[in-house]
Amino acid sequence: MAVRLGELLLREKRVTPAQLQEAVNFQRVNGGRLGASLVRLGFLSDDDITSVLSRQYGVPAINLHELEVDPGVARLIPAETAAKYNAIPVARNGTTLTLAMTDPTNVFAMDDVKFMTGLHVDPVVASDTAIREAIGKYYGKGAGLNGTKTADLVSRALEDLGTDSEGLEVVADAEEIDASSLERQGGEAPVIRLVNALLLSAIQRGASDIHIEPFEKEMRIRFRIDGVLQPVMAPPLKFRDAIVSRVKIMARLDIAEKRLPQDGRVKARFADPGGAREIDFRVSVLPTLFGEKVVMRLLDPGQLRLDMGRLGFDPSALAKFDRAIRRPWGMVLVTGPTGSGKTNTLYSALSQVNQPGVNIMTAEDPVEFNLSGINQVQVRENIGLSFAASLRSFLRQDPNIILVGEIRDGETASIAVKAALTGHLVLSTLHTNDAPSSINRLVNMGVEPFLVSNSINLICAQRLVRRNCESCRQPDPIPHAGLLDAGFQEADLAHLKPMRGKGCDRCNQTGYKGRVGLFEVMEVTDTLRELIVSGANAMDLRRAAEADGMVPLRQAGLRKVSEGLTSVEEVVRETM
Repeated sequence: MAVRLGELLLREKRVTPAQLQEAVNFQRVNGGRLGASLVRLGFLSDDDITSVLSRQYGVPAINLHELEVDPGVARLIPAETAAKYNAIPVARNGTTLTLAMTDPTNVFAMDDVKFMTGLHVDPVVASDTAIREAIGKYYGKGAGLNGTKTADLVSRALEDLGTDSEGLEVVADAEEIDASSLERQGGEAPVIRLVNALLLSAIQRGASDIHIEPFEKEMRIRFRIDGVLQPVMAPPLKFRDAIVSRVKIMARLDIAEKRLPQDGRVKARFADPGGAREIDFRVSVLPTLFGEKVVMRLLDPGQLRLDMGRLGFDPSALAKFDRAIRRPWGMVLVTGPTGSGKTNTLYSALSQVNQPGVNIMTAEDPVEFNLSGINQVQVRENIGLSFAASLRSFLRQDPNIILVGEIRDGETASIAVKAALTGHLVLSTLHTNDAPSSINRLVNMGVEPFLVSNSINLICAQRLVRRNCESCRQPDPIPHAGLLDAGFQEADLAHLKPMRGKGCDRCNQTGYKGRVGLFEVMEVTDTLRELIVSGANAMDLRRAAEADGMVPLRQAGLRKVSEGLTSVEEVVRETM
């Protein structure tokens, strides 16, 4: 840690304690830095301050009064940024920019300059007075014109986005970057304002993902809202590298690495009317043909529904699911494609059985939400902490309930099944299209059929469909032939009134607002266990399950249509 300037000056006997105290008092009244106060009082010269600062920070010192700076180099950053950080570029050598600063330990200043210029920053120290004079010399009273065009472009982009960065803080470790103050600072660091406004807009619109996509002649930003990607803005292509670099800095990624994929996280504090809440953004950066594509997944605890009654289960299906998760041992599987709400269903199940007398352990990749009272483990394949390795360790931790984020291979499947047969309740997910095919998937992974039949209590396949907007929904005049093709019976048509949203400001003219789950719940009965042991295929299992009361995904969707919750089009899109 650098020694404080006053202590260093006293140690070297460059000032007396009385002079230092006078300078401190002067600084309190007039503001500015201590070194500048000492110079203004005549106790030290600029050269004295520069040499001491060099030793204090351990970086080279320069005398700006004796250096002629190329005006083009100085204007690589806006005047507002130079004034904010009291720093000015003085030289460029290839991809390295030499930046004169009064405080070369200010990493935020160097990060901002780095992503604005795309250059590596090499700090040197100069006196406060010299840097202020240089800013006035190279930018002049009309300073900031270099960034005017950029700021204007950003302002227009923010208008298209319909929001600004006000009300959002990006939290970096123990420190916070107050993004809301950027508006008050005018056009300073316009790309920072743009990125923060982008995050804030995604939160306000209820997006689940942000896609930043570079193409040959344009750049596109889209939000995934209610499961569907919607274009929100097309910033000028010149912002491509600056936007990506800013996201990388926020996610603590290597901005110089543009050839390999990178993953990180950003934490933001959102000023909600009900009180501030924190939201995580999971960041994935992927090199593409025309630049790096960024996808940011929003992990908002406020959107996590832990009340199973609100997920969309039919009463009979919910009763079966609740009965299965309250058994002392066995396995409950939730299946479906990526983005179908499997994690939400499992977290809801855990919240139902989370009691002080129960030891619950989870292995997840990644851990999306922190659940109080539950031991959660982040899987790290690169160091050998796989799902299988985590499961083996869990069994030595006296667990009652185990959640495995995903069964990906035969080893994980085998350990999970054995855990379910030895007195543990195991919850997990599989990537299969429906509930019956999950049985064949486990057998194909190498698990013996008799082990599968004895271990599994229930399999739940699910999808998410968009809800009709309550503000603008109206009858949807679908021909009877179309309804019959969708799966309705002739007897249903007399009382059926399909609904669909017309489109309004509340739903952004889409006709949909929010999503509801469709669930296919297959309880493993004695009849199904016999079929599994005999090697029955998925079709035979489906027929037997439906005979035992299982409602298929399509029929579950049609029930939601009958209730007016969603449209026929949505159900047909998501189910077979």
